[in-house]
Amino acid sequence: MTLNERIIEDTRRLLALYEVRSESESPSMFEETRFVTKPSLPPLKDFLPYLEEIWNTARLTNGGPFHQQLEDKLCEYLGVEHISLFANGTLALITAMQALDISGEVITTPYSFIATAHSLHWNQLKPIFVDVDDSTYNLDPSKIEDAITENTRAIMPVHVYGQPCDVERIEEIAGRYGLKVVYDAAHAFGVKRNGKSILREGDLSVVSFHATKVFNTFEGGAIICKSAEMKKQIDLLKNFGFSNEVTIIGTGINAKLNEIQAAFGIVQLQQIDRNIQLRREIAKNYERSLIGLPGVSFLAEDPQVEYNYSYFPIFLDPVQSPISRDTLYEALRAKNIFTRRYFYPLITVFPPYNMGDWDLPIATRASEDVLCLPIYPDLTPEEQCVILDEVYRVFSANAG
Repeated sequence: MTLNERIIEDTRRLLALYEVRSESESPSMFEETRFVTKPSLPPLKDFLPYLEEIWNTARLTNGGPFHQQLEDKLCEYLGVEHISLFANGTLALITAMQALDISGEVITTPYSFIATAHSLHWNQLKPIFVDVDDSTYNLDPSKIEDAITENTRAIMPVHVYGQPCDVERIEEIAGRYGLKVVYDAAHAFGVKRNGKSILREGDLSVVSFHATKVFNTFEGGAIICKSAEMKKQIDLLKNFGFSNEVTIIGTGINAKLNEIQAAFGIVQLQQIDRNIQLRREIAKNYERSLIGLPGVSFLAEDPQVEYNYSYFPIFLDPVQSPISRDTLYEALRAKNIFTRRYFYPLITVFPPYNMGDWDLPIATRASEDVLCLPIYPDLTPEEQCVILDEVYRVFSANAG
């Protein structure tokens, strides 16, 4: 039996085990688009009292009472000592590099959102891209040392999909070479390993509170640091660099989170554990339903990690799967199911990052194989069934 014949046989066998409902039994297409994620919103009645208080006080920004409350509540929830709120995650990344006074080269990953590299470019830093690990798709520590030069000053790893990086090996390398470590933890809100927040790792960690994230404040982000002195420096830089009315300590920027967003974050925290649990249930349902489909694989879970299930990526091996990633992507899109090829293409495909001769076989393969399925707390079991049915229909149509 040839490889192609075996793939077809395996696909038919699994399709027989999974009862794909007929068009008359199940809707073949959503009337409204289901996106890969959807903002989680609290009950409006819970938010209105905060808006009324803002209207009564007319305190809209510049570190008001809700801003302070949210910082305190986030420190408690995340188990960190110091946090500084930002208008968005990109401004937080830019400010993090500035706060550490980094210049020269920064080793980072090509398998991330473009903001990771942009934050370096804004600081006139040179990103040095190295390949990722073939199981987590995080920055591969074994590749870091060979990329270090006399100009290297820092490492910026990314906790991809909320999967913790190999922080011990990265920290060991950084220590030996005297490098700073700034984690792009945009996906990693609430993630713990061995009971401890991964946001405590590195010199700084940066999270995103964008509308698509597990925890959102419409737009927003934060820097987590380890000392009151560093927090003070960060807070000054996010307010134009003013230390008082007549003194500037650096070329800061206006990156403050306003009171309405901060108040929204306070209300959001009340439902965050429920939302993460719902995400987990959806992820487990997907995995149970799709496991065994030829060529389909998932990220392995570490039993020591408490995940937030920010995304649910699947990977389609072009050799083992009877369909390509893009075939499934387009077929689902035609049925109003908007998945995402996240991260595709690699950062190194875009200017100005496409000038180097980068050796990135694993990251390239991941970007060509990955597809993130819709996952958000409001995605009902019935909607999940429609999505899974459509995945199986596409496999069935290509089973020979």
